[in-house]
Amino acid sequence: MFEMPEVTLGNGVRMPQLGFGVWQVGGDEVVGAVGTALQAGYRSIDTAASYGNEEGVGEALRRSGLPRGDVFLTSKLWNRDQGYDSTLRAFDASLARLGVEELDLYLIHWPLPMRDTYVSSWKALERLYAEGRVRAIGVSNFHIPHLERVMEEGGITPMVDQVELHPRLTQAELREFNSEHGIVTEAWSPLGQGNLLNEPAVVKIAEAYGKTAAQVIIRWHLQLGNVVIPKSVTPERIRSNFDVFDFTLSSADVEAISGLNADQRFGPDPDSFDAD
Repeated sequence: MFEMPEVTLGNGVRMPQLGFGVWQVGGDEVVGAVGTALQAGYRSIDTAASYGNEEGVGEALRRSGLPRGDVFLTSKLWNRDQGYDSTLRAFDASLARLGVEELDLYLIHWPLPMRDTYVSSWKALERLYAEGRVRAIGVSNFHIPHLERVMEEGGITPMVDQVELHPRLTQAELREFNSEHGIVTEAWSPLGQGNLLNEPAVVKIAEAYGKTAAQVIIRWHLQLGNVVIPKSVTPERIRSNFDVFDFTLSSADVEAISGLNADQRFGPDPDSFDAD
């Protein structure tokens, strides 16, 4: 019987190590994509207020017939809603759109260091957690200085830090910091937004294992200990990205993939990103 590998968050909550991301998946399209993912075996769905598809995710969950407790559900606080009171309101709005009474994980989407609102937002997340309205709280796109400040001025260490992470941006220093402080590292854009699927070194390794380049990169993430949330709207790829538990990369292959690091981002830099 197959069992999804899980990671244990700092408060003991168990989170599937492989999930399904829905960034840039339209509100109507997301119903079918999430439905396919759940049928394939995914039991963790990652959405956000800014994606504009929370209603569709909620609809897909209801159509699946799965008990609410069987699916680990994550959403995120958008930038314009940062601040203590507005964070509480935004959380309520996300629950309403999703049609659920509780989230498994709620994240601050970006640190927005120039606005200086992420600490007050974090304190609102701490309140939601204390009230039992969310099972775990964390952050997204936080660098070490952002994490240190939250840990110093807040009462709870973030349980997850979701960041851009792929073989061209391995985030080794951040992953080490997170590990030392009991913070789980979660990778968004784990395939480098598709830019790594034709990387010769990855293709060569994939051929040796009889797997796709995407499967090899996802397996690399899992063996590093990352939580990983690949995205696709193609049913075949959704299923293929889940088919990564029947092989193990050698340590040499893991090191070879990690050696592709160039500190290259395909998304925004959290130190300067400030969009509404």
